[in-house]
Amino acid sequence: MTALASLPSPTTSVWHLGPIPLRAYALCILAGVLVAVWVSDRRLRARGGPPGMIVDIAVWAVPFGIIGARVYHVITSPDHYFGANGQPLDAFKIWEGGLGVWGSIAGGALGAWIACRRSGLPLMVLGDVVAPGLVLAQGVGRWGNWFNNELFGRETSLPWGLEVHRMGADGRAVDVEPGLYHPTFLYESLWCIGVAVLLIVAERRWRLGGGRVFALYVMGYTAGRGWIEHLRIDEAHHVLGLRLNEWTALVCFIGGLIWFLARRGIAPARLEYTDDGRIVVLDPDAQPATEVDDDEEPVAAEPATDEEDPEQPGLASAGKTETEAKPERD
Repeated sequence: MTALASLPSPTTSVWHLGPIPLRAYALCILAGVLVAVWVSDRRLRARGGPPGMIVDIAVWAVPFGIIGARVYHVITSPDHYFGANGQPLDAFKIWEGGLGVWGSIAGGALGAWIACRRSGLPLMVLGDVVAPGLVLAQGVGRWGNWFNNELFGRETSLPWGLEVHRMGADGRAVDVEPGLYHPTFLYESLWCIGVAVLLIVAERRWRLGGGRVFALYVMGYTAGRGWIEHLRIDEAHHVLGLRLNEWTALVCFIGGLIWFLARRGIAPARLEYTDDGRIVVLDPDAQPATEVDDDEEPVAAEPATDEEDPEQPGLASAGKTETEAKPERD
């Protein structure tokens, strides 16, 4: 069966603004970060958090996430950098691609933990807040692989098969790969959008808190990443017949499931930002104080009187309550 149509791939992944190269991969990562910050900031403020706190946390989480992502990639692909024909210094060339999402999550979590310690925001509260924005950011960032013509799946005859170019060091197409391939970047991007919708709906319907939204994000993302990873044909280490990233996805899914089940019954936290800059976590089930109906006339307080209660002589003049006036008992 021949493909009835195909998806094109870009023939360039870098543009130059004078001497400054603008790489599509980096722009996609930046766009994903902006999406995550915007969504997370709105969610945190809806819970009572202060405006701008997500930006302060991102200052720590984003650099740690990028470093973690690169370290994971280098560790799991050592031959490219430390093999017989490897170039060790290329490990620092992040702009050429090569970021591992697992390292990004771990590194970003470390940076977020540091920021939470500084601000007083509980890490689990932050995890629930940022989960939808985080998975949307991953969906946006995946388009960088499309520009780089990388990490595609095996050959397919489906109408949406992807045309792939061989890219040169200058970020321009050199040749076209024969055949059409599964657009795994598109599969993962759409899957991430679906997971984000799932998180928001589940949180509202079942009042998920205590890190359960983040745990659901881990389960949702890894469930999709598992089958998408199975389609990919790029070089990878295999363990017991599975790619290393497939094993990582499985382990993370189990960890997320355990956390999700262990934290049952915890509702989403509400926050209060005090005048002295502290964040107070409020009881999510606490009812707000009853307000007086505008249609009801306020009840006037009875004026104070100096007359003594005939049944309790001397209380008013002594300025004591009934409990205070009673003698101590053995």
